[in-house]
Amino acid sequence: MKNKPIYVTSPLLPPLEDFTLLLKEIWNSKTLTNNGNFHQLLEKELCSYLKIPYLSLFTNGTLPLIVALQALRITGEVITTPYSFVATTHSLWWNGIKPVFVDIDPITCNLDPNKIEAAITPLTTAIMPVHVYGHPCDTEQIQKIADKYGLKVIYDAAHAFGVETAGKSILEHGDMATLSFHATKVYNTIEGGALICHDEQTKKRIDYLKNFGFAGETTIVAPGINGKMDEVRAAFGLLSLKMVDRAIQSRQEIALQYQAGLEAASGITCMKGIGDTKLNYSYFPIFVDADQYGMTRDELYCKMKEKNIFGRRYFYPLISNFSTYKGLNSAKPENLPNATKIANSVICLPIYDGLKQEEVASIINLIIEK
Repeated sequence: MKNKPIYVTSPLLPPLEDFTLLLKEIWNSKTLTNNGNFHQLLEKELCSYLKIPYLSLFTNGTLPLIVALQALRITGEVITTPYSFVATTHSLWWNGIKPVFVDIDPITCNLDPNKIEAAITPLTTAIMPVHVYGHPCDTEQIQKIADKYGLKVIYDAAHAFGVETAGKSILEHGDMATLSFHATKVYNTIEGGALICHDEQTKKRIDYLKNFGFAGETTIVAPGINGKMDEVRAAFGLLSLKMVDRAIQSRQEIALQYQAGLEAASGITCMKGIGDTKLNYSYFPIFVDADQYGMTRDELYCKMKEKNIFGRRYFYPLISNFSTYKGLNSAKPENLPNATKIANSVICLPIYDGLKQEEVASIINLIIEK
């Protein structure tokens, strides 16, 4: 424990011998990309696993956000959260769209629906919420607001692979939803992502946009980009999919151990599941109240690092604090009190398949023993 570093996450890796067998198939076929057999099969398998009708694979998790905005022809202003990974807002900027930040709910860390309407202007065309840490947004309330004002809704569901509410995929909500399959995620394809939609025609448009706009050998129907996933990562993804249920179960056991062990820790708050939600336990954030705990978040973070335990201050700083966005009126800290407080108090603790019970216990003891 003293010498071995423990990181916030560790990638889910399929058996090397299984991956090698699929690589041999790719070598024999000489099809490395361009909608090959493994690519097609992975899209089919993911639709089945995630209980969704249409999914398009991408080479990373940022391009689905960029393409979703293009596919829905979003312009003007989009209401979004400052409490996310920068890709959420960068996707707007790359499309020439002005992000409008709205504060978050202090319990769920998700976009606060009660703050959305006040931020709507004649230029607003969409809402882009994030299912933070895989905990579902208030999709019903957000949809009511979107319907009232004629807005599109695109969910950044990078953390929400396999998450369900009332037995239905969280990816069903909104006009589109995106996933990330980065190596740090519950399910990964090394790098990768997906865009989820609800009808075949939209799926076709997305597939045109991710392949330069090609609709035939010499026909270009849209100014597309190159966002295709290759066969190697699709093969990796097929193997990972066979392992993900076990990995989620392992993460759940770790989360329960953290919750039980930290329950009596004064000044430390953990997030818990809500209602009938099936979580994927993608992250385990704790929130440090310095006055009650007797130590600031950053002091605890540094103390953990000294013991070779590498948590992550995720998300810190807020997107609205970065130089590209801090000049926006909606980025002023006084407009985002909950997000500011949460960003300054959060540490995500190590959680991944393969993390041992005794390692979790040591992390708990380190936090408790100030």
